Amino acid sequence: MANEGLVNNSRLGQALATGDTNALFLKVFANEVLSTFEEANVMKELHTIRTISSGKSAQFPVIGTSTAKYHTPGQDVFEEGNGATYAPPIKHQEKLIHIDKVLVSATSIANIDELQNHYEVRSVYSAELGRALAKRFDLATMKTLIAAASSAANISGITPAGTSIDATDTVTGSYTATAAQLVELFAAIAQKFDENDIPKEGRFVILAPADYYTLLGADTVAINRDFGPGGNVAAGSLPMIHGLKIVVSNHLEDLRGTAEAALDQDDDNSNNDVFGGSGTGYNGNLSAVKFVAGHPSAIGTVKLMDLAVESEYSMQKQATLMLAKYAMGHGVLRPEAAIKIVD
Repeated sequence: MANEGLVNNSRLGQALATGDTNALFLKVFANEVLSTFEEANVMKELHTIRTISSGKSAQFPVIGTSTAKYHTPGQDVFEEGNGATYAPPIKHQEKLIHIDKVLVSATSIANIDELQNHYEVRSVYSAELGRALAKRFDLATMKTLIAAASSAANISGITPAGTSIDATDTVTGSYTATAAQLVELFAAIAQKFDENDIPKEGRFVILAPADYYTLLGADTVAINRDFGPGGNVAAGSLPMIHGLKIVVSNHLEDLRGTAEAALDQDDDNSNNDVFGGSGTGYNGNLSAVKFVAGHPSAIGTVKLMDLAVESEYSMQKQATLMLAKYAMGHGVLRPEAAIKIVD
């Protein structure tokens, strides 16, 4: 018979044995990228994210404060002239964050190479795409947080500006980033946040690995519960110190060096100029920055297209094309909620 010897294969990528034979494979690929993005990213939970369904930018209102004054009997609170005394206008300002161009991370796998290869690479490649996007997201938002600490007040005379703390002028002795000196700086950060009326919930500090593990190795910091709950030397986690959540990221080290020059050049093309008139997108002079602290209200991300993935086989190229992408933009919201430590 003509069909003798044919086998009705179970197609591993086919849903319910019908339709596209790659449908399930694509979903696995998407989950791998998303999982890697979530695991490798530290900034997502540390700032404000707003999703828009259309448009090229989003407006964030900034509202000033009112005042109170003792009333003189007989005076009309709202009368012209008196109104400037008793009921002065509340000042408003806005912060506009633009959507940047679509950020993509892509690769392709030649069909013949995949056939000849003795181990599976698609999951590895998809994970790398996710890590590449997560790194760019973290770098752009960390740069924006440092820009916030360098920014003027939203409303002059009403709201505070961003803060720069000189480590050498603040700590005891010359600054060498000892555990004791880092704790001194945390106290100065917490004090400044209090002075700027920043909510206590959500405050954080981002450290490079060297500083983080200096703290972790200091028993008085990692174990002393006076600093706060949550420290676990065995698990490699620090407690809150002076009300600050301690976060570690190797991306902070990347910002201070020249290893990411190509990414910095690409960031010049951002539609957001976070350093205010510099025309360099997310880039500024960050060489003196030791670490940065903030609150989720300090900066914002506008998201037009969340992380999306595409994969297809190209007959013309005889290869599987894989791509991950998103469309977002980042900007400064409240400079008073950001602090940079310099030396």
